[in-house]
Amino acid sequence: MKKITPSHIYSAIGVSLVLFLLGMLGWIMINGQGLNKFVRSSIQVDVILHDNTRPEKYTQLHEILNKQSFIEKAELITKEQALEQLSKIDAVDHGELLGFNPLYTSIVLNLQPAFVNPDSLNKVEQFLKQSNIVREVVYAKPVVSSLTKVINRAGLILAVIAGILLLSVTFLIDNTVRLSMFSNRHTIKTMQMVGATRGFIAKPFDISAALSGLISAGVAIVAILGLRAIVLSRYPEIYAVEDGNLFIGLLVLILVLGVVISLFSTHRSVYKYLKLKVEDLY
Repeated sequence: MKKITPSHIYSAIGVSLVLFLLGMLGWIMINGQGLNKFVRSSIQVDVILHDNTRPEKYTQLHEILNKQSFIEKAELITKEQALEQLSKIDAVDHGELLGFNPLYTSIVLNLQPAFVNPDSLNKVEQFLKQSNIVREVVYAKPVVSSLTKVINRAGLILAVIAGILLLSVTFLIDNTVRLSMFSNRHTIKTMQMVGATRGFIAKPFDISAALSGLISAGVAIVAILGLRAIVLSRYPEIYAVEDGNLFIGLLVLILVLGVVISLFSTHRSVYKYLKLKVEDLY
């Protein structure tokens, strides 16, 4: 069994830290994406129908809209239901006060998040207006426009940061592993000089690197889960926007990166020292 040296401990700590940072950024991006979907899904499109529309007509339209792939939910609200809801909010019987019902039957739509953007909503609006019973299509156009700009800008910034951090993680892990391998250069060269093959020499180092990467990734994952638990205990509303499958995928990615980069860097370092002359080791 190879003795664990301080260089191996420092290497494992360094790899764990950079993987932890990458994992936390990934978690932020996952929650940002979940929040994006949640906000987009909450934006409603009100399809207001003509006052003289017969029940069978708006019921048919409601059924048609429910079958559309771009619609997440379609809720039919008759003019009587709308008046009842308004009276509850204001605590005033508007029908009795005015002597008639001034509201219209409407269908409230929640679209799939991918369709909540200015271009798609314009197409949806044109599609809805093809029906001769549709009086008006209403949604918060300024909000949709501003939301799209903010989300696109934030997504671009996070993507750039993630790319830079991923490159930094690869570079830091590679250099950390190479520094830890520096202390083994004489052992590697000695094994070569007594006739050991390259594969035989590299095998124990590769196994050690894979285990080290696995341990480092495990430490990073435990730290990520710990910090996530603390954050969720204080802000449980994050549960509503977090995608559990994506988070599990992120943890798997951290595990794979830890093992693959450590293994690749170690294997490359072994072959580098095997190619050097004895005098170049000093």
